[in-house]
Amino acid sequence: MSMLPILEFPDPRLRTKAADVDPAELATPAFQTLLDDMFETMYEAPGIGLAASQVDVHKRFMVIDVTEDKSRPLVFINPRISARAGEQVYQEGCLSVPGIYADVTRSDTVTVEALDRHGQAFSLDADGVLAVCVQHEMDHLDGKLFVDYLSPLKREMVRKKLLKAKRSAA
Repeated sequence: MSMLPILEFPDPRLRTKAADVDPAELATPAFQTLLDDMFETMYEAPGIGLAASQVDVHKRFMVIDVTEDKSRPLVFINPRISARAGEQVYQEGCLSVPGIYADVTRSDTVTVEALDRHGQAFSLDADGVLAVCVQHEMDHLDGKLFVDYLSPLKREMVRKKLLKAKRSAA
């Protein structure tokens, strides 16, 4: 396994809309290794979710594990939210927007339908942090970031802060 580079805002590649994964691709060793590498990258970062778009692979899949002990790794391939209910405000962060956190309003519960890493279809009812994470990662697959929920002024402040941090690190 290996660590993958994570794209950071305002990289324009984060705005790419991901294409569906061909189910025939799932059985390939390269795809399975990519999933393992995404989990390793997510855990090391540390994070609770990582969309393929964040590692410059513009296909519709993501990995999530919201447990403290990394005991429930979930893979969602070609995910689709089929039901939403309620509303919650949750403070979100993002591996592609390091060090920035902001309140975002999301659905409180979602039902997501997807394929697992072996191509088996499943449906999952999610609430709380898992529901937020699913919605957050699916936004990435659509080329959207959590900073898009902020006012234009706050989003510009975030962009400038990250660019300044990058320049001072160089």
